[in-house]
Amino acid sequence: MIGIGCDHTSLALKEEMIAYLHELGFETKDFGAMNAARTHYPIYGQKVARAVASGECEKGIVICGTGIGIGMAANKTNGIRCAICSEPYSAMMSRAHNNANMLAFGARVVGGEVAKLIVKTFLETEYEGGRHQQRVDMLRDIEQGIDISET
Repeated sequence: MIGIGCDHTSLALKEEMIAYLHELGFETKDFGAMNAARTHYPIYGQKVARAVASGECEKGIVICGTGIGIGMAANKTNGIRCAICSEPYSAMMSRAHNNANMLAFGARVVGGEVAKLIVKTFLETEYEGGRHQQRVDMLRDIEQGIDISET
């Protein structure tokens, strides 16, 4: 299950991504926004992030104008590693090396075809583990307030 959410600036791209995810064989859960009324991106970043952190959704995709604000909002949730990407290479590396569990991008930054490439790359790339796990563990430690400067 892929959780997806957006603010009012990104409705059309969210709908396009939902259809694309279904084409790829993924089930989705839409956390909103559901209409073009002005709203606030942190609401939807948090909704999707909570669903991913709880295990309700395996991964999450969030979209706002730039992807930055909604990605920052998602990253405030413990257990979330949301990568803000505007091209496929960063999406690939965020999965392979950082085990990112959420993806953010901007409807005003990327068009539908580039967004599809980013999403497909993100979802098809496996986490490499190994030497990268120590750093992912350090990210978790930071969330828990542990000083990692001496590790």
